[in-house]
Amino acid sequence: METIGIIDYGMGNLHSLQKSLERAAGGSRVLVSYDPETLLACDRLVLPGVGGARACMDELKRLELDRVVREAARRKPLLGVCLGMQVLLEHSDENGGVATLGLIPGQVVRFPDPPPPEPGAPADARLKVPHMGWNRVHQNRPHPLWAGVPDDAWFYFVHSYYAAPRDPAHVLGTADYLRPFAAAIARDNVAGFQFHPEKSQDAGLRLLANFAAWNGEG
Repeated sequence: METIGIIDYGMGNLHSLQKSLERAAGGSRVLVSYDPETLLACDRLVLPGVGGARACMDELKRLELDRVVREAARRKPLLGVCLGMQVLLEHSDENGGVATLGLIPGQVVRFPDPPPPEPGAPADARLKVPHMGWNRVHQNRPHPLWAGVPDDAWFYFVHSYYAAPRDPAHVLGTADYLRPFAAAIARDNVAGFQFHPEKSQDAGLRLLANFAAWNGEG
């Protein structure tokens, strides 16, 4: 039986993600741990996250889990979710700027300020930051993680910053909010979703099932 490890560094909706993976992954065992050796023994890893990039990196370093993520990224499938996706890149502008894990070239930037509503439009018609709620994701290129997932399917987002990979080939999917942005990324055996698959109903469960079966090739 294969094992999927969820990296516990104190920031993320771990219970919901664990239950969704258990439902989606079939025969795989799903565990939550902050122990480096336990995590490195898993067949694949998930890096979740909510909150700020600086606190995320501080906790990963304090628990020596940044080393775990980098080592796992060399030899097994690794998935980042929400903030866990953002820290896969090299740098985040959040919290005054912070160096992140550097597994995918690029940076994380804040959404631009929303424009004012059109004259005569209701006051609540103005778009807001954070981007919160359901949005469509367009699949930029084929990938095993998209197997069985309809193009332009709806996924659930909560974020004020977005990933901007340096190489367009690393963008698996895009969404549009104030501007087009990378909603799914991948480089070799490392992938990330800006949205929350565990909150995205059937399409999200399908993505998690695909990750559980993914061999790290794209």
